[in-house]
Amino acid sequence: MSYTINRLIADADFEQVDQRTRQALADHGFGVMTEIDVKNTIKNKLDKEMAPYRILGACNPTMAWDALQAEPRAGVMLPCNVVLREVAAGIEVCAVDPVASMAAIENKELTDVTKQVRDALAKAVQAI
Repeated sequence: MSYTINRLIADADFEQVDQRTRQALADHGFGVMTEIDVKNTIKNKLDKEMAPYRILGACNPTMAWDALQAEPRAGVMLPCNVVLREVAAGIEVCAVDPVASMAAIENKELTDVTKQVRDALAKAVQAI
């Protein structure tokens, strides 16, 4: 089972893909709650260089509410991470597959919610 929903964008630079990703997430009901600039953190903490790499913590409040109602401890797996990273062929966007990431939780109601989240994330990734 794959644990990410992926798309490669070959016709735009990193910041353009970041903007397009944020817009696509917003258009599909997600807000970005957290942001980690991994490249800068690695440079500042380890003095090592790497290609641009950013983690966006995306959340759909309605779906998060439903997930937490079904399983209060599921919050340890929120928000849904979306990674943007520069690769040789362009900018890769990877969103977590919440069905895969929460597969260890045996809760039918939660599984139903995670399927909805996966569908919405997949649509957002395709819209970038």
